[in-house]
Amino acid sequence: MPALHFALFETAIGVCGIVWSPHGIAGVQLPEADDRATRARVLRRYAGVQEAPPPADVQRAIDGIVALLHGEPRDLSDVAIDNEGVPTFNARVYAIARTIPPGRTMTYGEIAERLGDKLLAREVGTALGQNPCPIIMPCHRVLAASGKTGGFSAPGGVVTKLRLLTIEGAQPNGPTLFEKLPLEARRR
Repeated sequence: MPALHFALFETAIGVCGIVWSPHGIAGVQLPEADDRATRARVLRRYAGVQEAPPPADVQRAIDGIVALLHGEPRDLSDVAIDNEGVPTFNARVYAIARTIPPGRTMTYGEIAERLGDKLLAREVGTALGQNPCPIIMPCHRVLAASGKTGGFSAPGGVVTKLRLLTIEGAQPNGPTLFEKLPLEARRR
């Protein structure tokens, strides 16, 4: 296994981490409670990882993430990913998710259809829950068929997903945690 390095960096949503190898980005850690907790999570997830200054290509990825989380519609599809150890099915799901532009969404079922079988929606959700590089592989842009948010395995769960979608200007259909249904709709 190639040597892994990481760096922490400040964003509009808190301190994130990025892990890289000579082959590309191997992981992105969304913010924990503070930078110490984010660093600890990276160290737990990636055995033997060493903190280091990011090389130019990794710094460009960091700059893109920072800009995106600041509300700029950045396309991160050119960021090289190290897919070593990623199951083939998951890599195919992530490749499709990377085509979703900022401010747009797709459903688990739509990704499953692009994979050739709309019955794979649950497996698509499972793969996205294992996404090692959130933001770069934008699993937060994938919603349930009903237009509801679906799950999100990053720190903060669905609240974080909604926050990311709000930053990008994408709102899932239907009420979110920040909206309330009219009283008559709640009675149904």
